[in-house]
Amino acid sequence: MYHFSTTLQDDFNTVIDKVTEALKTEGFGVLTDIDVKATFKAKLDVDHRPYRILGACNPAFAHKAISAEPDIGLLLPCNVVVRQEENNDITVAFMDPAAVLQLVDKEGISEIASEVRSRLERVCAAISN
Repeated sequence: MYHFSTTLQDDFNTVIDKVTEALKTEGFGVLTDIDVKATFKAKLDVDHRPYRILGACNPAFAHKAISAEPDIGLLLPCNVVVRQEENNDITVAFMDPAAVLQLVDKEGISEIASEVRSRLERVCAAISN
């Protein structure tokens, strides 16, 4: 498994705001915000339900990881997907850094991944309440 998720019954933009605020509480900023719906419409003229990919980064942990393994940036940031389902529920899915960073065989990386996962799990729990 490379992710964990929660499902909410709320307004899509409200969920985006909740996720962004909960990430801040855990020391993450959103470096990128990819609006897949808008991109599909602009590039392919395809209609799609709301779907955003938030690139979340905790600078302190990113610094530690990049210091230990410079190429680890290929696996960063921690992506969070917020998508509207057919029934209008909103799914928020978090990349599992512990699973993804198992690809990196460097001392200290698994500890960083474990702490980042714990913080993202707290974000997931916070928005679920």
